[in-house]
Amino acid sequence: MKRVWITSLGRDQQKVQSTMAMLKKYALDANGHFWIDDLEKMAWMAARDELIRGDTAAWIILSSPQDIRVGSVRYGLSLLALSMQAVRGHGIPIVFLHDGAPLTNDMLPTPFRGAEILSMGNPAVGAKLVAAANTPVKRIETDYRLDVIALPKLGLWFEVGPVHDAWEGVMFGVNGGEIDFQGVGPKGKLPDRAVLEYPMEGMMLSAGEAEYAAWAVQNELSGDSSYYVRVKGEPSSIIFGPLAGDHGGEVFVLSLT
Repeated sequence: MKRVWITSLGRDQQKVQSTMAMLKKYALDANGHFWIDDLEKMAWMAARDELIRGDTAAWIILSSPQDIRVGSVRYGLSLLALSMQAVRGHGIPIVFLHDGAPLTNDMLPTPFRGAEILSMGNPAVGAKLVAAANTPVKRIETDYRLDVIALPKLGLWFEVGPVHDAWEGVMFGVNGGEIDFQGVGPKGKLPDRAVLEYPMEGMMLSAGEAEYAAWAVQNELSGDSSYYVRVKGEPSSIIFGPLAGDHGGEVFVLSLT
């Protein structure tokens, strides 16, 4: 049986039970949890270990208009998705099983722009979920690495870096929230100490209509090194990328709420 994980944004136990019963009929092994909206306690991390398991074939999110519009819920979901995608890649199927007014991909944060959205009352839901769980994971290449590190005593950190070509310096900015610490070190682990080359703080950047408060350093990053920034609050979007070099200052912008 293919294993799927269910995240229920609401507390409707009957909806969850009926969904799990339906999935069982289609030979899908379903487990899940009720979403807890508590960013301060990093409650979104509760499902991470389940989602990064190699045998988890799909992530199903039970949503409704009143749940999916809450900013803190959207931010927490984005953090969980980024953390999962950093380990499993960007091809893991994410399916919104939505109940209520229509939901479209452009209404969702960037980490969910490739998700499939199905109506709860759609008679083909079971077959579509089976297809999603049995679809081979596609390898989706990106020009950057992005991960989230959440540590109760050390705060929430974003980790960014290049995949292939080195970055000659790096910057990271937030629209909303604030950055209060930065570091550079080997990828995958917060550095105990770091030598920062020409660190910059409090820069203001614009992308479209959004303003970003950004920090930066001129350290060169390779595929094995990363830039770490600690972020407080709930940024609605982030911007990051190299400062110069062959990329010509190319930056990446992701909405998170």
